[in-house]
Amino acid sequence: MVELTQVTKSFNAGKANQFTAVDRVSLDIEPGLLTVLKGPSGSGKTTLLSLIGCMARPSSGRITLRGIRTTFLPANNSASGFDISSLPERFLTEIRRTTFGFIFQQFNMVKGITALENIVLPAYPTGEDHASSRKRALELLELFGIRRHASSRVDWLSGGELQRVAIARALINNPYAIIADEPTAHLDSKLSHEFVDIIGSLKLQGKTILIASHDPIVYGSSLADTVVEMRDGQIAGIEKMT
Repeated sequence: MVELTQVTKSFNAGKANQFTAVDRVSLDIEPGLLTVLKGPSGSGKTTLLSLIGCMARPSSGRITLRGIRTTFLPANNSASGFDISSLPERFLTEIRRTTFGFIFQQFNMVKGITALENIVLPAYPTGEDHASSRKRALELLELFGIRRHASSRVDWLSGGELQRVAIARALINNPYAIIADEPTAHLDSKLSHEFVDIIGSLKLQGKTILIASHDPIVYGSSLADTVVEMRDGQIAGIEKMT
């Protein structure tokens, strides 16, 4: 689904404080599987996620998506794939909205509004009927056992409840893939195991899942298909678990 070829991301290029966060990374993210990026803080995991999820552009190298349908390319281009590295921003915006669902380390909820309203926010730019997106959001809340909190402001929710709202929000547009950045960083062990269980159910549904985590509950899970170890912006090792 995603192929990275010699991808590099540098900041402050050409200046004395130039910093290379991702350094010549080549990697295949296989569809329908769970891939975990592990490594210490500063190893390049988050930057790599942002590149794959079209939230940043690489300084060099190619990122190719395959098996993805878009409105701006013919359907027969889906199998051969297309390079997202130099696409115009309006095309990247479409890919972010329809291809990837994001779960952020800090949850990134809009405070002062309800759980339901937070979940449907990513659906508004797609033009989907509000009633349809609201219905899907309620179904997701039911799926994760927190429908009772649909009308609760997110400010009042616990960490575990916020995590479930974040996952529901990531799924509202029925994306091909889920990208999660340190999703258990602020959860205790019990809630971390619950998160892994939810990810397992999404994997059974055929979702492609990419997680950056230094939590052994995540990268040591039997659900992980591939564990990629990162150090200093480079891949230090790849372990195929299946």
